[in-house]
Order: sequence, then structure tokens, then C-alpha cells
Amino acid sequence: MPPYVEVPTTPAPPVETRAPADRNDRRGPLVGAALTIAALAAFALVMSLLTGPGAAGAGASPAGHAGPAGHAGPAGHAGAAGHAGPAGHAGHSGLVAADYVAIGAAPAVQARPRPGPAASTGAFTSRCGRNTEGHRNSDNFITAPGRSNGAHHLHDYVGNRSTDGTSTDQSLAAASTTCQLGDNSVYFWPVLRDIRHAGEDADRPGGGRDGNLGHILVPARVDLDFVGNEGAKVRPMPRFLRVVTGDAKAVTKGPGAARAHWECSGTPGRASTTQYPLCPAGQLVERVGEFPSCWNGVDTDSENHRTHVTFPDQRTGACAAGTVPIPRLRVTLGYAVPPGRSYAIDTFPDQRRKAVTDHFDFENLMPESLMRHVVDCINTGRTC
Repeated sequence: MPPYVEVPTTPAPPVETRAPADRNDRRGPLVGAALTIAALAAFALVMSLLTGPGAAGAGASPAGHAGPAGHAGPAGHAGAAGHAGPAGHAGHSGLVAADYVAIGAAPAVQARPRPGPAASTGAFTSRCGRNTEGHRNSDNFITAPGRSNGAHHLHDYVGNRSTDGTSTDQSLAAASTTCQLGDNSVYFWPVLRDIRHAGEDADRPGGGRDGNLGHILVPARVDLDFVGNEGAKVRPMPRFLRVVTGDAKAVTKGPGAARAHWECSGTPGRASTTQYPLCPAGQLVERVGEFPSCWNGVDTDSENHRTHVTFPDQRTGACAAGTVPIPRLRVTLGYAVPPGRSYAIDTFPDQRRKAVTDHFDFENLMPESLMRHVVDCINTGRTC
């Protein structure tokens, strides 16, 4: 990283030269020309330091906001602690101070509808670990099938051990799983990173080559809960049903599809869909993904991966006509993050690592007997 150099507001004037006293003495013109060339070269060097790659990362984060604890932010691939990123990779983070919010200033959580007399009030938790095995790649077999680095950001996986860009229903069904009770389902989401450092994948696709610098954080807890519907009993999910929530391109498309939200483990009632929370000491930063749960009864996927399973009415909890309630998956991830504005998720390059782009993907590969057990737990009000 070149040192910060303050450039004058106007170009430095040429060095003044004096005419030689003796026309036969050639040294005067030569000295004057040399001084002029040196002055121009010095000015060009100053400008290159200010406008070259990484110049913005020296001492300040993007848009002039100071990084955590006064360290340099991730612009230009300088780590948040002022560490230079790999040469030749242009940063895309675009993170500013306004991307973070003290949890006490976050919006109040909207209350869910009150359960009616026919509600399904139970819950089932699938226990699949925290991805301590390090199953990660920058693929997405749902939205970019058959492509390597189709997501341009890294995903954490739990459940099915074989998931990558080439996965099919058949390959997933034949693989092993990290989940208990034979749940072979696929659960995945973008990784969260400590952005104060370049990270171990700074020169790999999905990581630094796509602008996602930082040390990958393993969740302290992963909760995969299936819950019911406020107005009716749920029906079994079909095997191979694919469901997504959140929007990986919410920055460019608008936040309308943003369903994932951010909160703190010890501060109930406050959450944000658009900002990363700054939590009090001792509390985990939590990412929560609520999946749609009103199925059209026919399709296991759709062209946009959304129209075959939609969200219940926010006021009543009821599913729209022509759809049926199925178990509603809620993913909760808890992280112990460094203090301050020190963390961010991976995103597509043009989404600038914004919190609003958080998203979660799921494919159901539970054995039919396990799915019947899940439905029975939910419909009878038990916690399993």
C-alpha cells in the first residue's frame, strides 16, 4: 500500500530557470531542462499514488467513513485493519458506516398473526451441525445449475455432503449427510466474514477474485426449525422441493423480496433487513431466514424459484387460494463477531456486500417417513 500523499490543489509550477551568462556555456540550458523534467516526474508520481489501485484504502474506508476502531475499511481490497489485499483485484464492498446500526435503533419486529383454533403450533428441529467440516463453494445448483462459480460468492452448506454446482436430485439423494435422522436435505447461505483481514481465499473465485475478502467465520450455532401455520394444519413437503428466501440481488432490484433479517441474541423485538446490527458485548449477531410456506400443490420448482411456494398473508397467516400450508423452515445463524463494523456477508460483485442481500436456499431430501414425523409433530403441537 503506497503512503498517503497530499497533493496540491493546483499543479506545481515549473521550476524557474535563469538564462546563461555566456551563450557559449551549454550547462545552463541543460540544468534548467533537467530540473523541469524532474518537477514534472514528481508531480506525475504524486497523481499516480492518489489515483492508482488501493489509494483510497490508505487510512480511510469507502466514502470517507472510518473503519472499525479507526482502521482502514475494505475499499480497494484493503482489509478493515489496513491490510492490503491481493494485487490486481478491484474491491467491490462499498461498505459505509450507515450499513451498520446499533441494535437499539433498529426497527421493531412486526408481530406474527395470532394462532387460530385450527393452527398448527408444534415444531421440529433438524440437527445438522455448524459446517465445522468446511463444506463451501461459490456454486448454486438451484439458480445456476451446472456452473462453477455461478454465485460469485461463497456458500456455507450443512446437511447434504455432496452439494456443488453439478448437483442433481439423483446425486443428492445418493449422498451422505451431516444431519441426524437421515435428513439428506440441502441447507445453504452466503458465508459471513471478518473483513479486517484479506482472508485465506483472497486469490480464489468466490473470494478475493470476486471482491469477497475476509476471514470466514464459522457460526457459533445453526438452528433449522420447521414450524406451522397460524390458521391451518400443514401438509407434507414433497421430496425434492426447492425453496429460496431473501434476494441475492436486492441492491439492484430493490428490497421488496428481502425476507432475511438481522438481530442480536439478547435483544428481542428489534431487527433489520437492510443493516448489520451492532450488538452489545456478549451477544451473538443473528441472521434469520424465514422461508415461504404456501405450496401450489404441484411443482417442486419454478422458473424464478419463487412462484411455486409463496408467503402466507402477513396479517392473517392464511395461505392464498390454490395453495396449501407446508412446514415453514426458519434458519437462525448466530455468530461471535469482532467489535464494531468488522463483518459482512459475501455477495455478487455489484451488490457491494450489503446486508439486504442476505439469502438462504433449501432442497427437501428428507425420507418420506421423516417428513411424516415432522408434520405430525407440528400438527399435534409438540416440539420434536
